[in-house]
Amino acid sequence: MSLLKIKPFIVCIFAMFLISCSAPNVEHYKNSSPVFNFKEFFSGNLKAYGVVQDYKGELTRKLVVDMHATWNGSQGVIEEDFVYDDGETQKRIWKVTLNDDNTLTGTAADVTGVAKGKSNGSVFHWNYDVELPYDGSTLNVNFDDWMYLVTQSRLINRTSIVKFGVEVGEVTLVIEKI
Repeated sequence: MSLLKIKPFIVCIFAMFLISCSAPNVEHYKNSSPVFNFKEFFSGNLKAYGVVQDYKGELTRKLVVDMHATWNGSQGVIEEDFVYDDGETQKRIWKVTLNDDNTLTGTAADVTGVAKGKSNGSVFHWNYDVELPYDGSTLNVNFDDWMYLVTQSRLINRTSIVKFGVEVGEVTLVIEKI
């Protein structure tokens, strides 16, 4: 292989490395408002409307999610009932713990290990691995969730779905307190 062919490859790899290192940090949003209080927002009944896109950005599904969240001190339960436009339904029950330092941990039946998150300003970010139903089996992927509080009763949630370090899909939700 000639040196001319190697250089663009090295430059491309280096650029991808720099981009991956420049991911946003929740601390960047510390002065943003309104301030996102996870427990206040995720209390009672909520409704979400969203879309799923593939790695090319093409719409693959639409969904509606009914949520109900309850708290006992710093321990919460968030029940999510998903209905997709193709008729598929799914249920996820989160058990979450709020910590004094604005961090949150959570578990659910289809989540591998523990979800870990943190809020700052108007933003909440958390990351977790999920076993998604796929083609009669399951597929292990990483969900990188960013929630942006727009008003005290509405937020936008963007989830990057990653497999082997590559984004394979994206979910965008608008979640409203009802």
